[in-house]
Amino acid sequence: MTDDRIDPPFIADEATMLYAWLDWHRETLAVKCAGLSQEQLSLRPCAPSTLSLLGLVRHITEVERYWFRNILNGEENPPLYWNEQYPDGDFDRLDSCTAEEALTRWRAEIEGVRELYTGLSLDTLGGQQRGGEDVSLRWILVHMIEEYARHNGHADIIREQIDGVTGE
Repeated sequence: MTDDRIDPPFIADEATMLYAWLDWHRETLAVKCAGLSQEQLSLRPCAPSTLSLLGLVRHITEVERYWFRNILNGEENPPLYWNEQYPDGDFDRLDSCTAEEALTRWRAEIEGVRELYTGLSLDTLGGQQRGGEDVSLRWILVHMIEEYARHNGHADIIREQIDGVTGE
């Protein structure tokens, strides 16, 4: 398994530190998915959970899209993988696209949201509120780091169940 992650700096300004940690966690998920087939990425080895690496990629794509495009930028993008009938469609309906399509969409979403926040102050408020409250770019970045960290823990367990590969 190739690990091309760049460690976040030990000393940096706040924005550099937050962006570096988010990128490190993004790449951690990519490392967990590297080298696996469509079938392996779709495995749900922790029954009765429906978690799979492919489901995690699809879920985190939705999360990137929601927080950066919809909340920060004020867009109104509909979900890609779930709807009212299938609220866990990102995890449950894995046959709606291939793993390659999902990974490509995730990478494209990351590049698109980077363009949205590059150059913004961490104090920039979102174009939409969340639960009636304003949300800053700083809050979104911290939340995204937490979201990736939590799901990367899931990814680590799933990957180990698939082929015994572990890592940080």
